[in-house]
Amino acid sequence: MSEDLREELPEQASATEMQLAYAGPSRLVGVEGSAALALYGNLRRAPVKLEARLRQPLRVREALSVLYAVVGSDYRYVPKDRTAYLAYLRMKKDAAGLGLWQAQQAYFTWLVRNDPLAFVILDPLVSVYPDQLAFEVFIKDESTYGRLAIQLSALDVSEPPQCGTTNIDFSQSLFDGIQQLRSYRETRLSIGRDAVKVTTEAVGEVLEKKIRVPDSWLRGFLQVQSAATLPRESCQLAPMDLYNLLLHLRMHGDRKGKRRGLRIELVPGEFPRLVLEPWEVVLRSEAAKYTGKTARVVRVWGRRRLLLLRRLLPFVEQVEVHLLGSGLPCFWVLRAGAMTLTLGLTGFTAANWSQAVSFDLLLPRKTQGSAALETVLGKLGAIWKASTAELAQATGLKGAILLEALQLGCQQGRLMYDLAEDVYRLRPVSEEPLDLRKLEYRNQREKTAHDLLVRRGAVKLVTEHRIAGSGLELTGKVSVTEDKREYRPQLLLADEGQVSKAECTCPLFRKQGLKAGPCVHLIALRLAYAEEERKRRQSGEPRQTITVETRSYSKRAGDIEDVVQVTLNRQRLKVRWGKTGQPMRLQTLQFNTLDEARTAYFARIDELDARGYLDATTG
Repeated sequence: MSEDLREELPEQASATEMQLAYAGPSRLVGVEGSAALALYGNLRRAPVKLEARLRQPLRVREALSVLYAVVGSDYRYVPKDRTAYLAYLRMKKDAAGLGLWQAQQAYFTWLVRNDPLAFVILDPLVSVYPDQLAFEVFIKDESTYGRLAIQLSALDVSEPPQCGTTNIDFSQSLFDGIQQLRSYRETRLSIGRDAVKVTTEAVGEVLEKKIRVPDSWLRGFLQVQSAATLPRESCQLAPMDLYNLLLHLRMHGDRKGKRRGLRIELVPGEFPRLVLEPWEVVLRSEAAKYTGKTARVVRVWGRRRLLLLRRLLPFVEQVEVHLLGSGLPCFWVLRAGAMTLTLGLTGFTAANWSQAVSFDLLLPRKTQGSAALETVLGKLGAIWKASTAELAQATGLKGAILLEALQLGCQQGRLMYDLAEDVYRLRPVSEEPLDLRKLEYRNQREKTAHDLLVRRGAVKLVTEHRIAGSGLELTGKVSVTEDKREYRPQLLLADEGQVSKAECTCPLFRKQGLKAGPCVHLIALRLAYAEEERKRRQSGEPRQTITVETRSYSKRAGDIEDVVQVTLNRQRLKVRWGKTGQPMRLQTLQFNTLDEARTAYFARIDELDARGYLDATTG
């Protein structure tokens, strides 16, 4: 079958089936004037046990409520359809006379029969370590990751814990019970298979779940850990800064057709500044000065998802923001005494396919076992957590070999990186090893695109043309031996790096456009350009190799921001300048040679740096 015919066939979304079983539903139980939070562990996993008394029930209540908000959120657009709702009302009416346990079982049965797509979320992962108790969740639309860590020093542990990782049933009934936690009532926490012993009635029926988790969801959950290990810029904010940010978002709606990002301006020795688009409202933080070496402006998305943090905000003492770069994931770490909540806003969404493809290039693509990884797992199996320096000393692995092993362990779901404490922890996602061949690529098109990149001369980047006000236009040439044809894909990348326009001469694009997603040739062109950019940045003398590049700079005086954009397009140099929100002026210079144009380009950049402009280049 030719490649064109294969592309016209619809792609079936693959999924991984996971078996979950609980001895009873997790819930809050009243016991002789006190309360017991019974969290039942997965019977199909190794036993995990923790018995303790909560010293600060209110903080635990608000933190677990934030996790439930993450699990229950879905920011994808869904058209209104009352069919499933009417079916749910009928089920609710039929189950009105049933008890809690029977009603919950009937609800699970209804979900599997009527709305299987709503039953694809993996129950939260709960890990008990010698130093902390951790909960991990991932949102249904693959855009938000949450991790809550509670130090065991903040709990009155009654007996030595049994460390490990399991799942818990995080249902609506458990959430309702958590809302009843009070500071004046003693509350005990029980995690394990036999958490039923703290209840007043025995539950004889096992709660069985068969969850088909989409591979794209599971793949995104694993890549969050790898993303956290990449180089990043960090700054500190005060809780009041985050409150002011959330207040403005709640009081002002987004404007249609306008930018919806959050710009963070970082200048060494100065306090960070938050700029809300499109209102250009500047929030100046006074928590701690930025300690980085270079000034920069980072633009991130997903700011409205920060509203998920609002319930924990009254208890927060410190806020840390970790930025991988403009358009890449960012992590918000909220420290509330002995509790730490990490919220990761990722770019792994169905709509943002261009950013997801370019980000994948930063991660290793190995699916086979590694001797170095097994060595790391052996050490962590005894101590449960360790920093990179401690692992290097214990295993004898150093440099790139150790980093590759750690990233590989994160992608395989066997390790996790604790960003808040800068350590790696042993945390298997499932009891059985994951089928990594299914998770390596999102679909067959992406796999085919990577195969084409390996072939010598199959994918070529023909031209890079900067279009004023639109972005960078890329034209490529993709030769497919099986089809005996040559295709011409074309992409228009906006300043933020996302694809704003795409075209291709292949039959699939002519027939369906982008309705079924990008074709193989468009993905291959995007990957080829990202690889070219990576080589340019890693080259020893980038000022001698760059032929096409655009950099943006900004400088703020009060609420007025001056913007300068410098573009090198081979022998042509373009300079645009003006104030934010106003038409920009343009100057075009033509040079006889590329070297002259490159020299003038970097001279302008050096001049802007000397005048105190911040590098606001995105992509």
